[in-house]
Amino acid sequence: MIDRLKTVTSSPKFSKFKHHWLTLAFILGFVVDNLTLNRVDQLFDNLVLLAYVLIAMGSIIYLYAGIASKMPESWVPYSRKYAPLLIQYAFGGLLSGMLIFYGRSGSWSESWPFLLLILGVIYGNETIKDRSSRLIFNLAIFFVGLFSYVVLVIPVVTGHMGPWIFVGSGLLALIIMQGFIRVLRWIVPNFINLHLKSIVFTVGCIFAGLNFLYFTNIIPPIPLSLKEVGIYHSVVRFDNGDYQVSYEKGPWWRFWKQSDTVFHPTAGGNIYCFAKVFAPTRLSTDIYHSWDYYDEEKEEWVQHLRLSYPISGGRSSGYRGYTFIENFREGEWRCSVETERGQVLGQEKFTVDYSGQVGELETRVE
Repeated sequence: MIDRLKTVTSSPKFSKFKHHWLTLAFILGFVVDNLTLNRVDQLFDNLVLLAYVLIAMGSIIYLYAGIASKMPESWVPYSRKYAPLLIQYAFGGLLSGMLIFYGRSGSWSESWPFLLLILGVIYGNETIKDRSSRLIFNLAIFFVGLFSYVVLVIPVVTGHMGPWIFVGSGLLALIIMQGFIRVLRWIVPNFINLHLKSIVFTVGCIFAGLNFLYFTNIIPPIPLSLKEVGIYHSVVRFDNGDYQVSYEKGPWWRFWKQSDTVFHPTAGGNIYCFAKVFAPTRLSTDIYHSWDYYDEEKEEWVQHLRLSYPISGGRSSGYRGYTFIENFREGEWRCSVETERGQVLGQEKFTVDYSGQVGELETRVE
């Protein structure tokens, strides 16, 4: 039986499959997240993300403790065989969780740093074989996941968000990372000391890079997320808290049309931008609507008006609010839903057309 097992594990097909184990473990973590994660302020979701952080830390320690033989001899083979798989599973779960929540917070086109990072991890799993490079690679990916997780969870716990919360959360992640590296240094002192400069340089560059992405508004405004935004002819709020929105009915084949993409003004009428923004239960903040039109002469977007209203968290389908403008010109327009700092959760583009007639209006209650 043992000889048969050795024959199977040494076969070319098995060896080729084994070569991709790390990437398969990473993808498995990605799939599990998409099936389980729902809301950033739910206890279960946060425990799942925290578990990924702890599994990653424990697996890295377990791996290098096995390499340094600082555990019972019978454990060492399991450490070297299974710890890398656990590490990649945790990385896949952690990074995909961040992609899910950061992707919901802003438009998917603005979540390209995480998409690029996930592709980079898959590439690294397939190509990096040198032990020292693998250590730096693992620590770099872990710090990205740790930083992203801490920056996500602190606003949920404190009920506050903004630049100082982000900076403070990032420093907390850096302190945790420093303590983790010290533990590794105690386990494999010579190996860590040999590569300490590279590790510090890598972690420092990631810390600076993520702060740069935040303050240039490339990182989405977590933990907020845009559920819906649309342009309407009218928005009415009822006493029971419901909203009625009105928009031009489209042709029968455009059954998905739920707002005005081409807006035909009426005499004395306004243009309304209605949005639903999800925020965690304890968080309250201000949401801004930036009304911009496209200046064809300058070939750029020009801000017409920026209006705000307060929101509070807890409603799973999102806090509802709207703004409107009274004076507008013909042409291309957009309404961007933003934070105070100008981080964009999403936007709706539409065309103001004075030449056409207003069609039949359809109403919907939100």
